[in-house]
Amino acid sequence: MTLTDLRYLVALAHERHFGRAAEKCHVSQPTLSVAVKKVEEELGIQLFERSASEVKITETGRRIVAQAEKVLMEASQIQEIAAAGKDPLAGPLRLGVIYTIGPYLLPRLIPRVHQLAPRMPLIIQENFTARLAEALKRGELDVIIISLPFEEAGIVAQPVYDEPFRVLMPSDHAWTREKAIAAEHLADDQLLLLGAGNCFREQVLEVCPSCRNIGGLQRTLEGSSLETIRHMVATGLGVTVLPSSAADEMSEQNPLVTVRPFSEPEPLRRVALAWRVTYPRSGAIDVLRAAILDSELPGVRPLGHVSQRLSACVPDRHTG
Repeated sequence: MTLTDLRYLVALAHERHFGRAAEKCHVSQPTLSVAVKKVEEELGIQLFERSASEVKITETGRRIVAQAEKVLMEASQIQEIAAAGKDPLAGPLRLGVIYTIGPYLLPRLIPRVHQLAPRMPLIIQENFTARLAEALKRGELDVIIISLPFEEAGIVAQPVYDEPFRVLMPSDHAWTREKAIAAEHLADDQLLLLGAGNCFREQVLEVCPSCRNIGGLQRTLEGSSLETIRHMVATGLGVTVLPSSAADEMSEQNPLVTVRPFSEPEPLRRVALAWRVTYPRSGAIDVLRAAILDSELPGVRPLGHVSQRLSACVPDRHTG
């Protein structure tokens, strides 16, 4: 069997549909089907159960596909090692970002990356942490920007900055008379949150444990994105909690809302870069970190030696 055959197996296992798997691999459906059948005959075992409506992977097939993913990831390292030996800042960088960071960081980050590494375009995917982690482990992404805690075998996570939380409220809300908002007060109002499965939602509920009570959750509405929730707050529907990068400039941009910090101790999230321990382009990671810190997101507190980041991270191309 070939590496191409293994890619077909992995694609079919993920898509559970021959047509979609073939489309993902940019081949015809008969080509993929014949290749999968060839592997099954070579191994002498059925990997997929086929029916008119769906494709199911067998238990043995699941174990073989898991091994195939490891083989493909290791094989991809050959080209990455060679590319890193030539120039770690040449060639695309596949970047994953969680939904609650991407819209606020990327507009600032992209120009800075382009300035530091003009031959390193970014291929960007926004998604939930769990899905980004899986894509990272499969080798589909090179590095991801996530919120801690984050622990995965074979993955290193490096903190980049701390980001405090803010309270966003309608401009005529009674809390606007306060300089800072106590976290427990969130349970006294209509709290608008992201949908279940989003890590930022859980972080907000940790800030106000009483909001987990049945009564509090019954009065909690779920929005599809932080931007949607910001608009709902502007209509007077309730209050919400946002990271400072999404909140600190809102009062200037929208007179219908007001931003207030939390009372001490100020809740925050720690944002980190994560990549495979075997990823060879360490120079690309260094430049990405430098560009993030240089983006100067509102309210964030950088971690590390910020003043020396550019001289330390950008290699001299004339000396290699």
